[in-house]
Amino acid sequence: MTAQIDPFRAIAISRQAHAMKAAGHKVIHMEFGQPSTGAPSKAIEVAHAILDTDAMGYWESSPLKQALAGRYLDLHGVRLDPERIVLTCGASPALVLGLNAAFAPGDVIAFASPGYVAYRNTVKALHLTPMEIRCDATTRFQISAAQIAALDPAPQGLILASPANPTGTIIPADELAAIASVCARRGIRIVSDEIYHGLSFVGPTHSALEFAPNALVVNSFSKYFSMAGWRLGWLVAPDDLVDAARARMGNLFLTAPALAQHAGLAAMSCLDELEGHVATYRANRDLLLQALPNMGLTRFAPPDGAFYIYVDVSHLTDNSMAFAQTLLADTGVAIAPGVDFDPHDGHTHLRMSFAVSTPEIVEAIARLTPWFSKRSALR
Repeated sequence: MTAQIDPFRAIAISRQAHAMKAAGHKVIHMEFGQPSTGAPSKAIEVAHAILDTDAMGYWESSPLKQALAGRYLDLHGVRLDPERIVLTCGASPALVLGLNAAFAPGDVIAFASPGYVAYRNTVKALHLTPMEIRCDATTRFQISAAQIAALDPAPQGLILASPANPTGTIIPADELAAIASVCARRGIRIVSDEIYHGLSFVGPTHSALEFAPNALVVNSFSKYFSMAGWRLGWLVAPDDLVDAARARMGNLFLTAPALAQHAGLAAMSCLDELEGHVATYRANRDLLLQALPNMGLTRFAPPDGAFYIYVDVSHLTDNSMAFAQTLLADTGVAIAPGVDFDPHDGHTHLRMSFAVSTPEIVEAIARLTPWFSKRSALR
């Protein structure tokens, strides 16, 4: 039987936003987790040189894998064989490779809800069984070791995300260690989505590999490195799954884009420029956190990282998709409906991305404040 996959509703919001822009409206795009900045300048310079001198082809960059392994050593104290790193066409294929290599059809994969829409739908598409663990603001929307220990029977796999999408919350190191311990004891394989690593406002982020050496780790150049359109990511596979992951990569996707691999390696030396982006996101976050109460929006967990705020609007709507469409039509600000991230309680939530420029955040606040205030006053 073909798996039934739900749509990514933020894409419909984006289509509406682009149609408005084409009609002459000034639209602010806060519906996607997509940096408004482009690739680092050195990465673009290298890409131009490669286009002029290299015909390119199917290829996996050993220097890039070595540089990524060095990053794990420098940031996390984890020593990796570069051959455990499989370069992919973004984080989404890395998730597919990891899940398909590690689990069999019917296996149960647990993850926090709210969570990234593609966890649920990719698990379903691979004929695995999703287990959504209800999380709320009292736990900062993150799954806990106690919740995992209480699952009966234990799932075969657990997807973690820290910083998380849609909430931006981070699992503290001691809790991450406790989760790894419970999973090791119960035979649960961890798949850690670390795509937002580097985007933290509360200090360093910890990799699951620090506590669970047999975890699969998904990451990408899309977020911190500001290279979403280049479609370059990677999977760190444990020794027992490297061959399986590489077989799937070769058959399903061949290789990551050659041009993106050259540019990605160059981007890894542009840390000053990239940290400047993080400073922008921090400023945007602070502006929104100050402004939301003035809109009558007070129920949310302040994000530790990434570039999202997940806001409870249950006092205004029980249909977040229709609400986001009306908000966009009235204000020109595109925001993602919470139902993408939580099919149960997401009807009363919105996700705001602050990965845009600071002037755009200022303008969005100026548009949204009277709009929300008027609706709150009518309730």
